[in-house]
Amino acid sequence: MKLYISCDMEGIAGVCAWQQVDARNSHPEYEIYRRYYTREVNAAIAGARAAGVTEFLVNDSHGPMRNLDLEAFDPDVRVIFGNRKPFSMVHGADGGFAGAFFVGYHGGAGDADAVLCHTYTPSVIYGVRLNGMRCSEATLNAALLGYYGVPLLMVTGDRTTVEGVRGQMPWAHGAIVKESIGNFAANTMLPAGACELIHAAAGDAVRDASRAQLFRVEPPVTLEVDLVTAAQAHLVATIRGFERIGSRTVRFVHDDYAVVFKSFVATWRLGGQA
Repeated sequence: MKLYISCDMEGIAGVCAWQQVDARNSHPEYEIYRRYYTREVNAAIAGARAAGVTEFLVNDSHGPMRNLDLEAFDPDVRVIFGNRKPFSMVHGADGGFAGAFFVGYHGGAGDADAVLCHTYTPSVIYGVRLNGMRCSEATLNAALLGYYGVPLLMVTGDRTTVEGVRGQMPWAHGAIVKESIGNFAANTMLPAGACELIHAAAGDAVRDASRAQLFRVEPPVTLEVDLVTAAQAHLVATIRGFERIGSRTVRFVHDDYAVVFKSFVATWRLGGQA
C-alpha cells in the first residue's frame, strides 16, 4: 500500500507565530519547530506503517519546501524537496496512491479562528472559490487528489482546520493538536502528545481506508481568486484564460481540474511580482 503525505508547518503543535516557521530569516525558533515538524510527519508515517502501509512519498510543502530533517526518516521513505513544483503542495500525488494525509495543515485566508490562517501566499491571495465554494489550501489540494483518484484519509492541525476539512470530507480522520485563540495564539498539545495522537489517528485512518471517498469538483470548474491588490489582479489577468471580473478578482474556467490547479498556482506566483 502506497501513501502520499503533504505536510505544512503552521498546523503543528506549538506554532502560533510566523517567526516559528520562517525559514528565510534564520529565526532561532525556526530550528526548534523544524524538528517538531519532522517528528509529526514521522509519527504519521509510523502509525500508517503499523497499519500496513509499505511505501511513502512525503511532499515538504512549507515555504521554501526544504524544511524536513531528512536524516530523521527511515531509509525507504521518499521525499519531494524544494520549490517551484508545478503542482506545489500536491506535486507527485498522481502515482497510484491508496490514500493521502495532510499533516500540519492550517486554515484558509479569512478564517476567524485558525492559527496563522492563509491560502498559499498571504501577501497575494485574499480568497479562493471553486464553483462558488470557498476554499482553503486543504480544499484545493484535496480536489486535485480526487482528480487523481486518491482519497484524503487524515488531516492534522488546529480544531478550526480539522473540523473544516471533515465538514467537507467526513470520511477523513482528524488529529486536533491545538485550539486556536484567534490567529496568533493557541491552547496547544506538547510535541510528544501531539505525535502520539497523530500516530493513533494515522493507523485508524489507514485501517478505515476502504470507507474513504474521493473529493471532486464537478466540471466545468470555475476558479475565482480575490487578490490582495488591484495591481495583482491586473497582472494575473494577462495570463491566457483569465478574466478580470472585479477590481481585485479574476476568473478562470476549464473542464480539467489539473489545468485549473496549475492556473491557480500561476496566480500567486505571478501576482507576487506586482
